[in-house]
Amino acid sequence: MMGAVHAKVKLTNAVDEELVNRGLLAPRLLREHETQGLVDTGAVSLVISTEIVEQLGLRIRGQRLAQYANGSEEIVGVTGPVIIECEGRTTVDEALVVGNEVLIGQVILEKLDLLVDCKNQRLIPNPANPDYPVAMIKCLGDV
Repeated sequence: MMGAVHAKVKLTNAVDEELVNRGLLAPRLLREHETQGLVDTGAVSLVISTEIVEQLGLRIRGQRLAQYANGSEEIVGVTGPVIIECEGRTTVDEALVVGNEVLIGQVILEKLDLLVDCKNQRLIPNPANPDYPVAMIKCLGDV
C-alpha cells in the first residue's frame, strides 16, 4: 500500500535574500522556515499556511481562485516570491495561502526536476538529470 510522501523543505523570503545580497539587510534577519511538506501531485502550486506567511514576512500580492479535489472553490491569497529548497535543489515561486500544512505541488516538482518514488515514499532527482535540475523548453525557431 502506498502512503503519503513527505519531504523536508526550506522556505525563504526571496525579498529578504535579495536585500542581504545587496548589503541592505543583516544576514541574521533573513527569514526562513524549515518543515516537512506533503508532496501533492494533484496540487499545482506551493501551498503554505497564514502562520508561515507571517513567519517569513511575505506580502500577499493578490488572490486566486483555488479548486479543491472535492470540487469546492475558494478565493485564496497569493504571496510574493518564496525561495524553495528541497532535496538539494532550489527554485523561486509564489505560494497559495490556505490550510495548515505545506503542500509541494506539481509545478514545484517540475521546476526542481524531482520525481515521486511512491514505492519508497520519497522524492528523487530525475534519473535523466541526477546532478542538477534541467528545465525543458520547446525549441521555437532557430536556436
